[in-house]
Amino acid sequence: MNAIPNRRKHPRSSSYIIANYTVIEGTFRDVIKNISAGGLSLETQRKIAIGQPISIEFPLFTFNNLGKITGRVVWKDPFGFAVTFNEAIHGLICREGQLPKIVHGTHRHRSRKW
Repeated sequence: MNAIPNRRKHPRSSSYIIANYTVIEGTFRDVIKNISAGGLSLETQRKIAIGQPISIEFPLFTFNNLGKITGRVVWKDPFGFAVTFNEAIHGLICREGQLPKIVHGTHRHRSRKW
């Protein structure tokens, strides 16, 4: 069996980040399941067309800092789709084999006391 070559420029990290995104089909909210400096994949059952532009907003490094990224849908399957960014997120470029934390829980404002 022939292996599919990995064409990613940056390593990806698993995540669970809620993102709002806008595509031709509308504006939606779903979960980012992995991310790198150059792209991400979203978990969804929505039928999103390949090749179209996308604008995505999600917490980047702190909960109160929403990053807005643009890109293009590059593949889809029954469980979601992947996006390549128009420009890499420089704060996510891998250093020494480790991705920086995407969102730091220590910066979250807690409104409830347990």
